[in-house]
Amino acid sequence: MNMITRREFQATGASLLALLLTDNAARAAAIGKLEDIAVAGMNCKLARPAGDVHGGIILIHEWWGLNEQMQSVAAALADEGYLTLAVDLFGRVATNVDEAKQNTQSVDAAKAVSQLQAAKDMLAKETGKIATMGFCFGGGWSLDASLAMPVDATIIYYGRCKKSAAELAKLNGPVLGHFGNLDKFINTEMVDGFEKALAEAGKKAEIYRYDADHAFANPTTARYDEGAAKRSYELSLAFLKANLQA
Repeated sequence: MNMITRREFQATGASLLALLLTDNAARAAAIGKLEDIAVAGMNCKLARPAGDVHGGIILIHEWWGLNEQMQSVAAALADEGYLTLAVDLFGRVATNVDEAKQNTQSVDAAKAVSQLQAAKDMLAKETGKIATMGFCFGGGWSLDASLAMPVDATIIYYGRCKKSAAELAKLNGPVLGHFGNLDKFINTEMVDGFEKALAEAGKKAEIYRYDADHAFANPTTARYDEGAAKRSYELSLAFLKANLQA
C-alpha cells in the first residue's frame, strides 16, 4: 500500500497540465485537435501525438460519458506521446446524476467488451504496446477490459475493483491504481480486498491511496483535489513510460 500525504501533494508539480485545465478556451483548443473516428458503433475521439508514438492507450470515460473533460485527458496523453483512443460506451453525455446512472445501466457488458477489443485492434495497427486507462465507471472498465483481453498495462482511477484472485489471474500486464481514502463508493474495504487479491494472484501492482474523495482528479467536480490529481498523473506517466516504452 502506498499512502500519499498532503505534504507530498504540495511538493509536486503538474506533469500533465492540460489534464487540469479549468479554462474553457484552453480546453477547447486542446480537444479541437482530436479526430472523430467510428469504432465498432462508437463515435470515439482519437488523440494523435505530434511526434513519435510511444504506445497506445484506450481511455474510458466516467459515468458522465465522453465529455470535454475526458477529451482533454486524451489530448494531454497525446502530448506525452501516446496514441490515445477515447471510447464512448454510452453514445451520449449526462448533464445530471440521474442521467449518469441511466448511462451506466444502459451498457451491455458483452457488447462493451467487443467494442473495447475493436478499440485495441485499431490502436494495434499503429503501435505496439497498449494500456487501458479509465476514471470512475471507466476505471472499473479499464480493469474489466484488461481481464477480457491481453494488454500491457492497466490504470484505474477510483473504479470498481471487487475481484477475486482467480479472476485477476487473467491479467497480462501490471496494474496501477489510484484511490481516495474518503471515497464512500470505492471504499477502503474494496481497495484492501483488491490489493490482497492481486498479491494472491501474483500480479505486479502499484496501489496508491490519497487523502481525497471520489473523482479527485476531475477539475470540473466539487471533489477535485489538485495535489492528488497532480501526483497521480505524475505516477501514471512514470507507469506508462515503464510499461509501454520499455
